[in-house]
Amino acid sequence: MRLSRYFLPTLKEAPSDAQIVSHQLMLRAGLIKQEAAGIYAWLPLGLRVLRKIEQIVREEQERAGAVELLMPTLQLADLWRESGRYDAYGPEMLRITDRHERELLYGPTNEEMVTDIFRSFVKSYKALPLNLFHIQWKFRDERRPRFGVMRGREFLMKDAYSFDLDEASARIAYKRMFAAYLNTFSRLGLKAVPMRADTGPIGGDLSHEFIVLADTGESEVFCDRKLVEMDAPGHNLSVEQLEGVFDARTALYAATEEMHDAAAFEAQTAEGDRLSARGIEVGHIFYFGTKYSAPMKAKVAGPDGQDTEVHMGSYGVGVSRLLGAIIEASHDAGGIIWPDSVAPFDVMVINLRAGDEAVSAACEEAVARLEGLGKDVLYDDTDERPGGKFATADLIGVPWQLTIGPKGLADGVVELKRRATGEKISVPLDEAIARLVG
Repeated sequence: MRLSRYFLPTLKEAPSDAQIVSHQLMLRAGLIKQEAAGIYAWLPLGLRVLRKIEQIVREEQERAGAVELLMPTLQLADLWRESGRYDAYGPEMLRITDRHERELLYGPTNEEMVTDIFRSFVKSYKALPLNLFHIQWKFRDERRPRFGVMRGREFLMKDAYSFDLDEASARIAYKRMFAAYLNTFSRLGLKAVPMRADTGPIGGDLSHEFIVLADTGESEVFCDRKLVEMDAPGHNLSVEQLEGVFDARTALYAATEEMHDAAAFEAQTAEGDRLSARGIEVGHIFYFGTKYSAPMKAKVAGPDGQDTEVHMGSYGVGVSRLLGAIIEASHDAGGIIWPDSVAPFDVMVINLRAGDEAVSAACEEAVARLEGLGKDVLYDDTDERPGGKFATADLIGVPWQLTIGPKGLADGVVELKRRATGEKISVPLDEAIARLVG
């Protein structure tokens, strides 16, 4: 992709109302544009990152056995009346009446709709266990939207819903999603700590938030340092291994400000392991039994032929919120530092003298070879001054910068810079490409 033909509206300064680093950098790097309070247009660079995050979330859900579908954004109010949540949900729900006077709502979550889909088609325990997920835009009418995509009104979310015959099976499904979330956040370059959470308006008696530690996090969290050091559990785990993953993490103290018990923290955690930090919620999972299946009559015939209300759980990941969380956890004075897995481009090729025929030819060769080897390349072929080009490259956070100029070309070398460390080396083009493709 040639930068001269790309749409990348960067800003030298962030708007004054952007309070946190991720919001400032997303505006400055041309990832988003605010259209209304808490509502953003996703510009090309931001959309590329969003799609990569979405794909990793999707792959980890499918590895865990969840099946993707897509539900509509507008839902019938009557479904929510069945569950008893229509009047209880509060002013965050955007309620709508269409031209036929039907009451609708812009979905903030999908427990009711997915339960209706399930009860329409699944009649026997033999179809269980089942986990359905989708990745869809949602809307919650926040009273005070702020912090950019971290607390917006419209947001992209992955939500999954498990259906099981009994509580024991449902808790296994919960632990499978617990492990899948740890794998997901690890692939995104994040250290996420599961913390016991309030179930809120979703309901149930078992819930965990997944918190990414960041200096600019929205709330204070308290946990055992060993939780941050644990590796992702991996895939294809047996039930016994899932139990082990869950028990190992939930045995250690971890709590948000709202759930924190200072005395318990001191009693359960060695002094050297007590970690107090700022954190950002990026995922939330719930087991809520028959909270929705009972009032909505979502039943299956059990092994004994008797109708049984299914046990359910729900599992949310804030896909668009994750983009902000990654920036909060990974940036410096120059701009964003994307993990390789979600970077909008793998390499930025920088032409230091766009009017020089030899330099341009070398840049074109580098781009063609890298793209031929499967790399996403952004080629800065503009006539901007070198300082401006380097500033843009650092701001947008592409993991590698390959710089080609007349002086280096005369010496038979190009400059390769790793954005995360700032390390630079001058090597022949062949060696630079070999390093980039691993």
